Amino acid sequence: MFDHILIAVDGSPHSDKALDYARGLAERFSARLLLVHVYPQTSDLLGYSDFERLVSRRQAAGQKIIADARRRLGEIDAAVLEDLLEGPDAEAILSAAQAHEVDLIVMGTRGRGAIEGLLFGSVSRKVTHLASCPVLLIR
Repeated sequence: MFDHILIAVDGSPHSDKALDYARGLAERFSARLLLVHVYPQTSDLLGYSDFERLVSRRQAAGQKIIADARRRLGEIDAAVLEDLLEGPDAEAILSAAQAHEVDLIVMGTRGRGAIEGLLFGSVSRKVTHLASCPVLLIR
């Protein structure tokens, strides 16, 4: 049923639950798993003398989240790919889903940006409305 599953990770408890669920689906369907983390856009850092260092810090934080997700997965009988992207979150997730031709997107309902989600609309809501494949939201 599913050959390629994208799991959006941000290090939050909801993201961890979604990762556990995606792992089970990947093993059940022998699907490839794509770990995606989106770090904040760096355009707000333009003009700073230490721009490169600040961008590297954001990328390193994102890479740590992906590494933590990899560790949480443990040994898995599925291919696991990684994609570290620069945001906005929903647009980056949707772009990765299209580029990798995934069959399913799995994500938590609330991530690290829960307060911002209340004000501007959640990432999961945007992905659900705009994705061309099924989206599974985990609470």
